[in-house]
Amino acid sequence: MRRLVPAWVGVALTTGARRVLAAPGGLAVGMAIHVLIVGAVSTLWRVAVEANGGSLDGYDATSVTWYMVLSEAAYMAVSSRIIEDIGDDIAGGAVASEMLRPAPVVGIRLAVQFGASLPRLVANLVAGGAVALVTVGGPPSTGALLLALPALPLAAACNLAAAHAFAGVAFWLRDAGSAWFLYQKLIFIFGGMLLPLQVVPGAMRAIAFGLPFMTMAYVPARLGSGHVEPQLLLVQVAWLVVLTAAATATFTAGERRLQAVGG
Repeated sequence: MRRLVPAWVGVALTTGARRVLAAPGGLAVGMAIHVLIVGAVSTLWRVAVEANGGSLDGYDATSVTWYMVLSEAAYMAVSSRIIEDIGDDIAGGAVASEMLRPAPVVGIRLAVQFGASLPRLVANLVAGGAVALVTVGGPPSTGALLLALPALPLAAACNLAAAHAFAGVAFWLRDAGSAWFLYQKLIFIFGGMLLPLQVVPGAMRAIAFGLPFMTMAYVPARLGSGHVEPQLLLVQVAWLVVLTAAATATFTAGERRLQAVGG
């Protein structure tokens, strides 16, 4: 009977996770940075909420703190330099070498990076959750937090797929630096990483809800902040399919170009 999931997927996921776990120092530094960011930004948001009478667009001091815990945990699970790293691999010939394998290049890369994101997700959720428990107490809704748990890996998967699609520009330009700069700004502005999308001005908010970047930070954060909106998980799944297809198409076209020009 044919395997539904190729054997290389499990190997790639395990490889990515082991790479992160083999460097506990790097994991600890990431947790420390996560704690500092969550502590600082959530404090600023609590001040803003209190100045607004205790509620701001549906968020109170507790929910906005847990929002920041989940949004930063999702965002920081993926290396911030991944697009540049992929671009360097394309320009340096590593991708051309990987094309000799029987498994798809983008598939292996996505699986390895997703495996690497999982330990970071757990570590950041534990560290950020501790900050929230100390400062504002438990999450606003246990049910909503349970919905946020699958939303976190889905957010990382969407981020990785989009990053590979953006990084594919290096097949033609031999440099993904500009793509990395643009991508980071798009997540900052439209992804809900540092602020709930509800507080974004009307026109920009409408645009944000129509783009995939909201799946990468806003969705798990919105759920974790106490809003029981399970339909957001379906939005993530739908965008994950689209983004994975885009990444696959970009790499397929790029690999053909490498073959045409001789690597």
